[in-house]
Amino acid sequence: MSEKQYAYAVARIRYKENALLDTQALEQLLASKSYEECLQLLYDKGWGSPDSHQGSEQLLEDEQEKTWHLIRELVDDISVFDLFLIPNDYHNLKAAIKLVYSGEKQEHLFINNGTIDPQIIFEAIKEHNNDLLPQQMRETATEAFQALLHTGDGQLCDFMIDKASLEAVYSAGKVSKNELLKKVAEVTVAVADIKIAVRTCKTGKSLDKITLALANCDSLDIQKLAKAAAQDEEAIYDYLNRTVYAKAVEQIKESSSAFERWCDNLIIEVIRLQKYNPFTIAPIAAYILARQNEIKAVRMILSGKLNQLSEESVRERLREMYV
Repeated sequence: MSEKQYAYAVARIRYKENALLDTQALEQLLASKSYEECLQLLYDKGWGSPDSHQGSEQLLEDEQEKTWHLIRELVDDISVFDLFLIPNDYHNLKAAIKLVYSGEKQEHLFINNGTIDPQIIFEAIKEHNNDLLPQQMRETATEAFQALLHTGDGQLCDFMIDKASLEAVYSAGKVSKNELLKKVAEVTVAVADIKIAVRTCKTGKSLDKITLALANCDSLDIQKLAKAAAQDEEAIYDYLNRTVYAKAVEQIKESSSAFERWCDNLIIEVIRLQKYNPFTIAPIAAYILARQNEIKAVRMILSGKLNQLSEESVRERLREMYV
């Protein structure tokens, strides 16, 4: 894209940013008296499809579709944003393997806006024809399916696919010419590794299984992190305190929700720095991340309303907003 095209695209993004939910808007949603009232407030703010009052999942899916429809309008080749789309491919691979293994028919488990048509992934697994898949996904597809087939261990299958997803995201970031995308990929994989280390430590997983789940990144030594997770939480804290992620320790100690919030806020801090860089794809990438963060926040609030959780219990899980 030329500088003129970037300037136009960023101008469109600036306009769209005005519609992003801010902290005050989230407080209004939190203060709503019921799930139905919360949905109505979202409809009034333009969420969902025109004149169609759907349930929460359809509404959130529609918002994802709106985001990527806009990006496709603005960018000639959206493969520059593959690192945001790749996790959907691996979610669909996981769903396809489990559907073929179980013999069930629940194709609603697939999600859109990946780099590969979900039906192609499903056909590849069903027909045992991994040539239909991208090269980087083939080995994982074969090994994960065989692991599930021979052990019946769905968690092992998940570990293998989730790690492959992180590796693919990291690879997409590494080859990107944009520094923001490189940084987002690095932080995304690092915080995922920390989450995995904490979770596997708490559930008493072996060193082999922990190592299997962690993906390489430059800002963490995953061999040291895995060994720490195989010992105890204090060993994890000791290792993290010697990395750029030392601030995570306090959050992990506070609660899992505080740590999750810290992870997402770290991404927001990264993208805010690119908000006023009008001649690159960075502001567009920042908008995609801001929308993902916004949709995640709304999902939390709607889930809280549906399950009749207190405002405070939902609020403590909410992330910082981009605007």
